[in-house]
Amino acid sequence: MDFHGNEGLELLVKALLAIEDEQECVNFLEDVMTRKEIEDVAQRIIVAKMLSEQAVYNKIVEETGASTATISRVNRAYNYGAGGYARILEKIKEERK
Repeated sequence: MDFHGNEGLELLVKALLAIEDEQECVNFLEDVMTRKEIEDVAQRIIVAKMLSEQAVYNKIVEETGASTATISRVNRAYNYGAGGYARILEKIKEERK
């Protein structure tokens, strides 16, 4: 996604990069997004994690409550997108070691 020239998107990216710790991140998310939006994004990350672990759609639906449309959208982004899900999930995995 080319965000150059889109001031709002540029500010969002800079804001995310400026977050220094978990509580600051939670506070920012609570201010900038609705509870439902936060839950939806969190669900997508869990779906991406499960897809990276080769989980089947039925198991993902059962464990997350995500619709098959959401799972399909995340799967498409995970496999053919910009690589954001895979890179972030890898970073999280490395931090847990």
